Amino acid sequence: MFRVSSPARLSAGLALCALALVGPAPAGADPLLEDAVAFNGQIFHLQSGAPGIVFGAIRGGESAVAGFGETRAGNGIVPDGDTVLRVGSITKVFTGEMLAHAVARGETAFTAPVAPLLPGRLADAAGRHAPIRLIDLATHAGGLPREVPHPEGTPADPFGPITLDAFADWLEESDLLFPPGRAMAYSNFGFDLLSTALSTAGGAPYPDLLRERIAGPRGMADTRFDLSDDMKARAMSGHGFDGEPLPDAPTGDVIVGSGGLRTTANDLLRWMAWHLADDTEDAEDAEVRFLDHGVYVQREGLNAVLNMDESGRMDAMGLGWVAMNATGERPFVLQKAGALQGQMSYLAFAPERGTAVFVSMNQYDFAAAGMMTEFANAFLASLSGD
Repeated sequence: MFRVSSPARLSAGLALCALALVGPAPAGADPLLEDAVAFNGQIFHLQSGAPGIVFGAIRGGESAVAGFGETRAGNGIVPDGDTVLRVGSITKVFTGEMLAHAVARGETAFTAPVAPLLPGRLADAAGRHAPIRLIDLATHAGGLPREVPHPEGTPADPFGPITLDAFADWLEESDLLFPPGRAMAYSNFGFDLLSTALSTAGGAPYPDLLRERIAGPRGMADTRFDLSDDMKARAMSGHGFDGEPLPDAPTGDVIVGSGGLRTTANDLLRWMAWHLADDTEDAEDAEVRFLDHGVYVQREGLNAVLNMDESGRMDAMGLGWVAMNATGERPFVLQKAGALQGQMSYLAFAPERGTAVFVSMNQYDFAAAGMMTEFANAFLASLSGD
């Protein structure tokens, strides 16, 4: 018997009952996983009130994905695993893996200062502060604000003209919020500095490096920063707080470390399968996985932790991953949430249990977003049960 503390826990609890009664699925297709994803995804869709959702999971090397509702309110198109999504800040954990690749290749080091890897005026501006290390940026511990100040945008371009010069302006005119490494405050600014530095270290534009090191080798053809014509036809529309569709506004060529990535549930499940791979069977990438799954900053001992607990209490930080320690109800989890232009998403996996979940909905609704992460965390716990 188990307690049900909310509707989200009810749906995940039903999956737990099913898994406990049926037991592990045989090799090959996993009809239990498919049924649990379809059943629980439908319940969450009804609870969320969003026009559409996509929900996927991995268990025992098998994956399942299902979509519900509509990709745009009123269009009658049901989303699926190939629907193109804007995953917002989930982009950051790709940037974290890109740092792991750079370190594994000997291009840079976690403790390298960022300033020498930045171009021109930005390098000088960063250099006037106490050294900000790459690992500080990857763990939100660089002392930087959440956003760089920039001119207000328009409905068609809400991100406005965000430029590297705007980053340099702030660094020239402002003091860091805290000494690097001493506290933690969520920072998009920091992750865009990190991707700029990784481009320098890798000797190529950052989108090209991501395609070469992550998307290409894993067969993730729909994971990129721009939209092909084919992807445009499959794209999900985000909706605002009032339920009205939002324009598919570009994020520009600077916001590539913090939030500009496009992808699909199928691509993300391919990526999660890589994260959950057995190192003895995939030895080539074992070093990168080891670095990427590491926990580098413990919450204990920090002077302050701000805006890091929205999707579950952060016990420690990895390379963009929020680490949640094992409890009596769940295993150790690495997770990340993201929101952009009316789409809200959440990705989590239990590396020691071979399980992962991803869910995305296409409407801004903070109450539903909280329900989404609670639902996904409970579902992951149920998949990971002994």
